[in-house]
Amino acid sequence: MSNRSAGHGARSTVRPHDETGRQGPIRTFLRTTDGIAIDSVYDPGPSVYEAPSDAPRPPSRDLVFVVAHGFTGDVDRPHVRRVAAVLRGRGAVVTFSFRGHGRSGGRSTVGDKEVLDLAAAVDWARRLGHARVVTVGFSMGGSVVLRHAALYGGTDAVVSVSAPARWYYRGTAPMRRLHWLVTRPEGRLVGRYGLRTRIHHRDWNPVPLSPVQAVPRIAPTPLLIVHGDRDGYFPLDHPRMLAEAAGDHAELWVEPGMGHAENAADDALMARIGDWAVSAAG
Repeated sequence: MSNRSAGHGARSTVRPHDETGRQGPIRTFLRTTDGIAIDSVYDPGPSVYEAPSDAPRPPSRDLVFVVAHGFTGDVDRPHVRRVAAVLRGRGAVVTFSFRGHGRSGGRSTVGDKEVLDLAAAVDWARRLGHARVVTVGFSMGGSVVLRHAALYGGTDAVVSVSAPARWYYRGTAPMRRLHWLVTRPEGRLVGRYGLRTRIHHRDWNPVPLSPVQAVPRIAPTPLLIVHGDRDGYFPLDHPRMLAEAAGDHAELWVEPGMGHAENAADDALMARIGDWAVSAAG
């Protein structure tokens, strides 16, 4: 999909709520600073009457979660929609497809230029009127929220789930397969036609700031690092390295029995993450 064709088909759907006058869901394309069209969805938070019964406090009108999915995900994937549905019980939610994923334009750079996509989504969330923004990222998206917070600031809390601490890690079989997918022409064909993910053929130049280099720069913004003890992609030295580099301003949750990223983050964990974010964001 070209950037032009992605932007040409952009449309927004706005539906007011009768009782509150707030807008309903909006779907549109955002434009990044380097000209990529990013397919994005805004879901307003529930009213007090729609809030989940297990929520410790009423949903926040001024809080929005901006969700950054993992590699090969997109805004329409069931696991991304499920995450958004749980977080929506605590506030509004912005989801989007990273470049090269789904209906967004461009090609994936596997965590480098994706920081521009997240910046566009956060800016949109602010323009929608939300005073507090929490970024929540998974795997590749987890590394992107860390780099975004370090380079841009402007968020009120950051949650990174199943993220790597360092680049070029090949210590597990899934990561060796991922490197084949990204670096080999035949792998990129599998990504394009099998996984709906268009991957850029160029190497990083320069190499972007790594997650472990980013986390010290996030302070004093509250940071939550979440990782499963059965993560098949990144072993526990990754979250521990991030937490150590972050110092006292970060909190680390090692989740027993949890695997990798959105598919492994069940509704109960996402509810706990949402509750942490509501408290941490002030």
